[in-house]
Amino acid sequence: MSKSLKMVYKVVIALLVVVLAACSSQSSEKTDTKMMSDKNEKSSVRVGVVFTTAGLGGESFNDLVFEGVKRAKDDLGVEFDYVEPKSVSDQEITLDEMASSGKYQLVIAVGFEQVDAIKVVAKNYPEQKFALIDAQVDLPNVSCYVSREEEGTFLLGALAALVKKEGTLNMLNKEKVIGFIGGVESPLINKFAAGYTAGARYVDKDLTVLVDYAGSFNDPSTAKVIAETMHSKNADIVFHAAGASGMGLFQAAEEKGFLSMGVNSNQNKIKPDYIMASMLKLANQASYEVIKSVVENAYKPGINTLGLKQEGVGITLDKSNIKVSEDIVKTVDDIKKKIIDGSIEVPTALDKVDSFIESHQLGK
Repeated sequence: MSKSLKMVYKVVIALLVVVLAACSSQSSEKTDTKMMSDKNEKSSVRVGVVFTTAGLGGESFNDLVFEGVKRAKDDLGVEFDYVEPKSVSDQEITLDEMASSGKYQLVIAVGFEQVDAIKVVAKNYPEQKFALIDAQVDLPNVSCYVSREEEGTFLLGALAALVKKEGTLNMLNKEKVIGFIGGVESPLINKFAAGYTAGARYVDKDLTVLVDYAGSFNDPSTAKVIAETMHSKNADIVFHAAGASGMGLFQAAEEKGFLSMGVNSNQNKIKPDYIMASMLKLANQASYEVIKSVVENAYKPGINTLGLKQEGVGITLDKSNIKVSEDIVKTVDDIKKKIIDGSIEVPTALDKVDSFIESHQLGK
């Protein structure tokens, strides 16, 4: 073979190597870009959230809802904005601003105090998807998530009565008195009170349950005074459903030396030596699920109800330093099973508790 021909072959081979290398590089580059694009892909869904006037903080209901929203951002790639209104009138203004902006595929209103506002705003913006958490309305563009709070608080009331009956914990007296502090007097908060009272009297029908209201979900000073007054009347276990006002109860429990119980999220860790248990209301799951339904084009208006059976409510002793006996824990669990199987139908109003107790008593 001539030298010139050999030279041609060498040139051709060199060119082929360069071309193949370039193709390989382009293929690799495209693959890496696609993988990066998939990894960073965001949902086109943007969510607006309007909290209750209690605001965020205090390990309470708003914080629980917010937890679900943040999880949706992490898991589903949604974006969100939120507002902590200072007054109920601000809530309607904020909902209207969010709906009229056209920026949000879903607007979430939190709490029963927004029922009137969402009725007005949702009717004005029929194409906007709304969610109402912790209350219900009958509108074609609102998906509502409500809980059977009374089922969870029934277990707390039973726990309080069982602990009183056993009488082995510090800070307990021999008087048959416990207490309940609500945020405001309303059908929703009375469900908490009814369940708690019924659960306590189901265990001990002679137990007295003191009931009072702070008048606000963001007034710990008033709740503290109420708790101190209840303690002066021999209540040694007090449960609250009062939002951020409940922080006043915990402060009173620490200062006066009595037991308390938290609500919505696990508040035991706030003052573990004085908070025995918390009633859980898993609003984080509600906020996450409704956002997910929008992302997956599966949003449906209507009412979704979450109780013990659906694992939407419950109680926890975790992170409390107050040790409850295994016998009591087992008894509470047995009561829970009776609620789930329908043997116990928990009353939802205080005026129904007496008739319930007439036909329901632990061990009978």
